Amino acid sequence: MFQFAGEDGGFNMKRQSYVMTYLLGLSILVAWELCVIWLGISALVLPAPTRIAQVLWSIMDNGYLWPHLLQTLIEVFCGVLLGGVMGCVGGILLGEFKELRVVLMPYIVLSQVVPKLALAPLFIVWFGFGLLPTVVMTALICFFPLLENTATSMQHIDTDKLELFRMLRASQWQTLAQLKIPASLPNIMAGFRVAIVLAWVGAVVGEFIGSSKGLGALIIAAQGSMDTALMFAVLVVITVLGYTSYWVVQTIESQLS
Repeated sequence: MFQFAGEDGGFNMKRQSYVMTYLLGLSILVAWELCVIWLGISALVLPAPTRIAQVLWSIMDNGYLWPHLLQTLIEVFCGVLLGGVMGCVGGILLGEFKELRVVLMPYIVLSQVVPKLALAPLFIVWFGFGLLPTVVMTALICFFPLLENTATSMQHIDTDKLELFRMLRASQWQTLAQLKIPASLPNIMAGFRVAIVLAWVGAVVGEFIGSSKGLGALIIAAQGSMDTALMFAVLVVITVLGYTSYWVVQTIESQLS
């Protein structure tokens, strides 16, 4: 009986949190709309939410949005896949071999300090315009969170379990595959949760400079035509997609915990 009461209390609290979140968002939108109307703010400076919604519906209805959205989705998927594989494999190697971590980690950190936007012109010189430079930028942004989380979690495995595997004379590969990687999955997914959000940033920033198609290129086109409402509409799309991908990874992570 007490268990059910506790579960009901937890469910109600969670539901109340969702309601408060939605109410806060709705209040911000209403205040935004009223400020634009009452203060007479130009749509060029700050369009009203209703105007942004109209533009968003228009570009969805006439099909203008979809090719750009598909391009960015492909870039994010390829970038996350490439950066995720490199980050996880690199993290496993650095976690397994301490000497390798000591030698390479300073250079990896230095490579992450360099602003990715500053590298974009170089990527265009090396890889040309289009899909590839944006995928490379996205992969580099996704790489570090996964590498760091994987390497760190590999070094913090339960010592009692490690000792048990040693007593059973398990090989290094068996210990890695059957203990270390499964035990590290929650932390790896936490890194992936960060990486998937950064991937959208990387893809859009890459499109600012090196692409004529994609949501980032659409923002630049809207800026050139001084269509502020279209810029906000595209930002809404990016925000929804970023949050949705974050929520999907978080749901998978909760299942692994």
